[in-house]
Amino acid sequence: MIKIAPSILAADFANLARDINRVSSADYLHVDVMDGLFVPNISIGLPVVQSIRPVAKMPLDVHLMIDRPVRYVERFCQAGADIVTVHVEADTPENTRRALEIIREQGKRPGVVLKPKTPADAVLPFLDLCRMVLVMTVEPGFGGQKFMADMMPKLRQIRTWIDEKGLDCELEVDGGVDPVTCKTVIQNGANVLVAGSAVYKAPDIPERIRELRG
Repeated sequence: MIKIAPSILAADFANLARDINRVSSADYLHVDVMDGLFVPNISIGLPVVQSIRPVAKMPLDVHLMIDRPVRYVERFCQAGADIVTVHVEADTPENTRRALEIIREQGKRPGVVLKPKTPADAVLPFLDLCRMVLVMTVEPGFGGQKFMADMMPKLRQIRTWIDEKGLDCELEVDGGVDPVTCKTVIQNGANVLVAGSAVYKAPDIPERIRELRG
């Protein structure tokens, strides 16, 4: 089953509760956390995750684009995140693994994220702990970028490893997903699609969510 995770980065933050309810037919709510260090932008943090938890009926898929996420993963779990993904590029392998273990200890679903320039095999030291792998199809940090089709071989390779190992691990794509590119990422093994502008700028949001399922 293909799952859709609308990104609140594209929502109206003055009407965030309204815009969360507008995507209630989706499977997850994608929350981008940026610190201005790991990526050149600042977005939202713990207070917003805590505030939207009672409003959102679907699981919160929290993508930490922050430096040394091991320092904060427990607090994001406690704030209401259901899925917490951390970048393999953001810390040492030892600290990344520890971050994933902390998320599991909190009863939440851990995952790793790969930037476009990071090779597929960077997931291998962590795959046994992951319930999600997120492949970025844009450079992380800003919404509205063009989809990078050259990430598809990486996506296929990770899908192969997940299937070969028989893991309970979802494969997510974030960046430039729309009614055209959704077909490409689904064909290459993704089963969770993050979409921001493509959802929130659609004239009929429930219909757009159905369309993105392929």
